[in-house]
This record gives sequence, structure tokens and C-alpha cells, in this order.
Amino acid sequence: MSSSCLPSIAETDAVYASDDKPYIFENPNDLPLETLVNYVLPFPQEIAGESVKIPGTAVTGFSEIYRNAATPNGLKSSIVKGLDTYHAIFESSAKTYANEPCLAHHEYDYENSQHLERYATVSYKEVHQRKNNFAAGLFFLLESNPFKNRSLESHQKIDNHFQNYKRYNSDELSFIVTFYSGNRVEWVISDLACSSNSITSTALYDTLGPQASKYILETTESPAIILSKDHIRGIIDLKKENPETLSSIILLVSMDPLTKKDQELVHYAETVNIKLYDFSQVERTGEIFPHQQCPPNSETAFTITFTSGTTGANPKGVILPQRCCASGMLGYSSLVPHHKGTREFAFLPLAHIFERHISSSMFMFGGAVGFPRLGGTPLTLFQDLKLWKPTFMACVPRIFTKIESGIKATTIDSASSVTRSLYGRAIEAKRARQTVDGDKGDHFVYDQLFIKKLRSAIGFDDMEFCFTGGAPIAAETIKFLKSSLGIGFAQGYGSSESFAGMLMSLPFKNSSVGTCGVIAPSMEARLRELPEMGYLLNDKNGPRGELQLRGHQLFTKYYKNDEETNKAIDADGWFSTGDVAEISAQGGYFKIIDRVKNFYKLSQGEYISPERIEGLYLSKFPFATQLFVHGDSTKSYLVGVLGLNPDTAGQYIKSKFPDEYSPEVDPIKFFQDKKHRKVLLLDMNRAIGKQLQGFEKLHNVFVDFEPLTVERQVVTPTMKIRRPIATRFFRKQIDEMYSEGSVIKDYRL
Repeated sequence: MSSSCLPSIAETDAVYASDDKPYIFENPNDLPLETLVNYVLPFPQEIAGESVKIPGTAVTGFSEIYRNAATPNGLKSSIVKGLDTYHAIFESSAKTYANEPCLAHHEYDYENSQHLERYATVSYKEVHQRKNNFAAGLFFLLESNPFKNRSLESHQKIDNHFQNYKRYNSDELSFIVTFYSGNRVEWVISDLACSSNSITSTALYDTLGPQASKYILETTESPAIILSKDHIRGIIDLKKENPETLSSIILLVSMDPLTKKDQELVHYAETVNIKLYDFSQVERTGEIFPHQQCPPNSETAFTITFTSGTTGANPKGVILPQRCCASGMLGYSSLVPHHKGTREFAFLPLAHIFERHISSSMFMFGGAVGFPRLGGTPLTLFQDLKLWKPTFMACVPRIFTKIESGIKATTIDSASSVTRSLYGRAIEAKRARQTVDGDKGDHFVYDQLFIKKLRSAIGFDDMEFCFTGGAPIAAETIKFLKSSLGIGFAQGYGSSESFAGMLMSLPFKNSSVGTCGVIAPSMEARLRELPEMGYLLNDKNGPRGELQLRGHQLFTKYYKNDEETNKAIDADGWFSTGDVAEISAQGGYFKIIDRVKNFYKLSQGEYISPERIEGLYLSKFPFATQLFVHGDSTKSYLVGVLGLNPDTAGQYIKSKFPDEYSPEVDPIKFFQDKKHRKVLLLDMNRAIGKQLQGFEKLHNVFVDFEPLTVERQVVTPTMKIRRPIATRFFRKQIDEMYSEGSVIKDYRL
């Protein structure tokens, strides 16, 4: 390691701690924490908006180590000394922002089974009290549970929790509490209750399926599940079918009220040795029987997040200590604009780490988290946005591409030439201004006459910026949404193993659009050269190779799986992500371009990287929303399963086949015709240009609207393609495409 130091944020102001300290602020003038977090942070964009390589850190086959330019001489794990756990951060915020809104929900009338068209908020003070009451009630109902079996290790841990909690870490965990519901207030209160008492949590989600859920419950020996009422019967049935392997489950807590009609469920639960209560019963029990808090330390296991995986094998449990959460919150607060009064709309599932990172970060600076209506879907999203009027939202690309399609249909692609002209000018004027770093593109006339209407139509009235991650998104989509809605837009990268986001492109750092941005101050990264895949450290556009990570935000191990842990983390603590990244020479921006193990060998001996090819087609051909590329070692060309955008497919047909178009045309049937598919494929390949070689381009496609769905198990809940399963699922279509042959074989690609 080089002994020379690079310029850092610590040199700019005495309020910052020196480089050798693991926290950001020294705070010699004793400024209030709120001032530090909301007025000194985030770091200046011109400093922290870049990554730098550390001289002297390159070794054979590996690039230099990259760190955030604000903190290049050492990694940071907390805002100030002592705030190194999720628990400590929330305790501090509950005092500072006691009467400010913390959580918000779309009100629901249980008596009449209908949503009320308004949002209700819960203050920080109320959330703090409720999580303490809930934790106390949970302890009491577990400790006094008549079905507790002291021969089970997880049940012994219930009785011994208070005497043992201080030594819990990734090797020795508490008993494990499971959450199973959509996003809601009770989910977060439960999460905070566990966090504040050194209880490790995990989560189930619908798309796991019963077998994976059974595996998680068996493996964790979870005694308590906190869940929405619609999942109760399924869990009772699961234990009834597996009385021995699921004998640890003895308590269910319904997040919804249990009425007299639900007494049959209570009795049914008892027949399989489970006590069933509702959330308010547990809170009231905790009021009567308070329990002394068991606060965690930074290495206490906060949560186990189970990844669904791309191979179809059992999910891996990622153990994340409290420091991972605290470091993730630090990364967000130090890089991304924020303020007290930020209103987030938490649409992504809390069961996945992306939303857990984002929503917990709101609590660092006094923001409020609003949830979709119970049972909310993409169809009800905009109704909720109009009621809650968030200032910030994180979502996956497919939601933002739907928004893009909707806006284009009513503006630049409108049937009215006047509308097309007016909005075209407005959007282009704003886009021109947004090419400069930090310029939000404000334009008084256009904003008032046009942009304001677009924002209001989708509930973006107060939106300041959006954040996307989890899958590739076209740079053009980001640029269009920024200019048409007058917002900032951030793109990030992360994984379950890194407590979600640790690379972030800043929302108003316009030069980083189309990349995943820079590395957070809590982490460092390097690239491993992959000559067999053609990814070299001396590539002309910047080094390319497998992304490796190390730092405070990184997980410790896979739960009860030493073999996978040893494969993933080397002796020096570097975690191999399996993702191929490129780092720009200017700015040190990271871009994910491929997967390490995903390649096919064609009959002529050429190796193909399908993820890179899919990403290019999706970014260059806007009418496509999904793509699965397949290659066969006995064939010389590629085929694919293509998902068309249902909102724009008809428009494409009208522009390319005006004589055959009618409003009633069925695009899926239309592209069953070989001659129509030929035109489609030629357009797709023209859009790619010379970015792919001829053998990397598609020669045939099967067309559908949404072929890659979680229900088919061909993608994970975060929309990563499960290639072995997708190949089996689409075997008939793949065989038919190869049987039909290349539909563009006579054209030079």
C-alpha cells in the first residue's frame, strides 16, 4: 500500500474527522447532529461525485483500488462516533425529530373493507414507543408460549436472550424472527423492534414459492413469523404438512386486526402448536409487561436476506451485521441530496435489500416513508403517488420505462402536431441545460406551462429526484425523464451482499448519466482482469474486469454455508461479485457491462456474453422491454425471446408497416409472420450498429409482451434471468427458431 495520501474532504474543514478515523465528523464546535447531517452533508458534488484510484495498490491481474474522492485515504463506517448501528441511529432520530412524520400509510377501513382516499402519518415519537411496546410483547408471548420446546436450540435462545445478547455476531445469532407481508407500517415497526433488541430477522416473499419458504423456515428454525393476514393459513398449512421440520414455529403475529370471524384461524393454529395474535394485541401486552432493551453492537447480525439466485438452487442467506445498515445509511446521506421533510414512496418490496437500504436511510435525516395501499400494484401506483406526493422514489427500471412510454404517448408522440411541437421544444430546452453538472434545467416558462402538468398527472408534483437500480436502464430513458419531468435521476448498483447500494450516480451529476456512478465512502473496489472473456485492465475506454468489493458495508458470510462463503470472499476480504464492470478514465464512474460466468460457445468457436448483448439491445432499441439471448454450441448464431413494450408496439408497426396497420392489430400475432420479424430484427441490429460483431447479433426472435415473469420462475424477483430455467421453459420456442433458421441470413451484419 502506498504511504502517500491523496487530497480528502478532511482537509477542507475542521468539522470533518481525520482520514484515519472511521467516522465522518469530528465536530469540534459541537454542532447539533441535525446540522451536520442536513446542512453539511451531502459532500460537495464536485468532490464526492468522482472515484479515484489509490496509487501503488495494483497487483498482477488486478487493477488499483478505487475509493470515493472525498475519502480516499480510509473508509468510513459511521457519521459520528457511536452511531454505528441501525438501532443507535433511529434512537437519535426519534429524539431529534420526535414530532415529525416518520411513517405514512394509505388508510384502510377494515370494517367496510375499503381504502380511504387519504394518507395518515405516524410520528417518530409514536414509532419509537410502538416498537418498544411491540418488542416487549413479543418477548413475553415467546417466553410464556405453551408450545415452547426447550430441546430446540432456537427456543433455548428465547429464554437465554437477555444473558447472551451482548456476544451475538455473525457466528452466534439470536433466535430469528421472520417477516412475511407487503410494505406497511407494521413491517418497519417489527424491523426496528428486532434491531433494537439484538434479534436477527429474515423475510419471506410471495415469489419464493412454498418450497423455498419451507427451506428458509427450516434452516433458520424461526419461532415467530410476523405476517399479513392473507398469509396466515398458508403458514399453518405448511407446518401441518411438516410438523417435525417446522416444529420451531410457535407464534404468528397478524399485521391486520383479527376479528371474531378469525377465531377459526386462531383455533386452527393451535391444532399445530402455534399461538396466533394480532399486532395490537402484542403491543398492548408489551405495555403491560415491559422488557429491558437489549441493544446491539456493530457486529450483531441485523438480518439474513435470502437471495433467490439465478440457477434455481436453494436460496443463499446473506448475513448482514448492524454495521452494514449503518454504513449503507452513511453512504446515502453523504452522497445523495436530502433534507428533513423528505417524503419517500416505498414501492419496492421491503423483503429485498434495495428498499430496506433506501427506507432506513430516510431515518438518518428525519425523512418520512410512505407505503402503497394494502395490496398495491403498478396499476394503483399513480393513485397513491397523487395522494402522498413524495419528494423521492426508488424503483426498478421497468416502472420508469412505463412512465417514459406514458409521457411520450401524450407529448412528443401525440397525435396532435401542435402538442408534439410544443412539448418537443420544452423537453429539448430542458435537456440542453441538463448537460452541465449540477444544472437542474429549470426554465420558468416551460416549467409552468408544460412540465408542471406532466408532473401533476402522475403524482410527481413535489418530486425532486428518483433513484433506480436492480437492472440495466437506458441512458436515454434517464435523460428523457429528467428533462420531461424536471427532476434529478440517480442510478445505483449493489447486491444483497453489500446491503444494496454502494455505487451511486448522483442525481444532478449529469456527466455520470448512463453509469452506476461512484463508490460510497464506506467501500472500496477493484477489478480482476478476465482475458478469457476479452476484458482487460488496459482497455482503451478504461479498465474492465470482474468487480470486487471490500469494506464496512459488506456481509460477513452466507448462513450455514461455508463452502459458498469461501468461494465468494478471499483471504484478504475481497468479495467477487460475478459482475463485469468498466471504470471510466474521467470521473471514475463504474458501469456494469456483463456477468462473469454467463457465456455460450458457438459452433465456430466464438464465445458469447448474453448479458452484455441483452443490455445493449435494451438500451438501444426502445420498443423492447425484455430480452433473453440464447446460444447453442451446435449453431453459429444467436436467437432470443423478446418482450415488446405493449404501449408502443402498435406505434412501431404503424411506422414500419403503414399499409398493414390497423388499431385492432395484435402485435404478437403480427410478428409470428417471418417477413415482419425480419424487419424487426434488422431494425434492432441497425440500432446496435458496430457495438456488436456479426456473430453476437440476433438472427431470430420469439416475440411476446412479457415473456420473462417471476411466476414462470425464469427471472428472480429482482428480474435477473435464471438462464438454466429460462432455457428449459423456452425450449420449444428455441428449437422452433433454430428449425426455422436465421431470418436475416442474407443480410450483412
